[in-house]
Amino acid sequence: MSLLPDDLIALAARVVAENRAAGRTVAVAESCTGGLVAAALTEIPGSSEVFDRGFVTYSNEAKHEMLGVSLDIIDTFGAVSIACVWAMAQGALNRSNADVTVAISGIAGPDGGTPNKPVGTVVFARGVRGQDEDDVIAEERLIEGAGRPEVRRQAALVALELLLP
Repeated sequence: MSLLPDDLIALAARVVAENRAAGRTVAVAESCTGGLVAAALTEIPGSSEVFDRGFVTYSNEAKHEMLGVSLDIIDTFGAVSIACVWAMAQGALNRSNADVTVAISGIAGPDGGTPNKPVGTVVFARGVRGQDEDDVIAEERLIEGAGRPEVRRQAALVALELLLP
């Protein structure tokens, strides 16, 4: 039995199995999910063969200090931006042994939203070792009508999907 939702565990099991088969390791850089993706991955027996490490960088200072995200990026675009998560994903690659990283940042609510970035706005980026830095794999999603736990769960699911080979 897991403390985490069944859909998260099932997808995490796929991520571990498929990356193991592909000979890839993964790392995560999480903000609004607060370690939920790392928790789901480590719930899977044998995940140590695939999961290198996780960075929980909830504050802007942590994004800068742990992942090397430029304060100019945060000041200009905000922590919930494609630019920020792309920098987080690249920072996780540079500070890990992983082949693939995913970064997540968002506004889980109930407060913190703005007209341009309402509650439920979540941004994701994937970094792949050796990829051309101009080949950005990133997206923004709006998870509407959901409370904080559901925004975090859905964000974790999207992040896990991005870790599939």
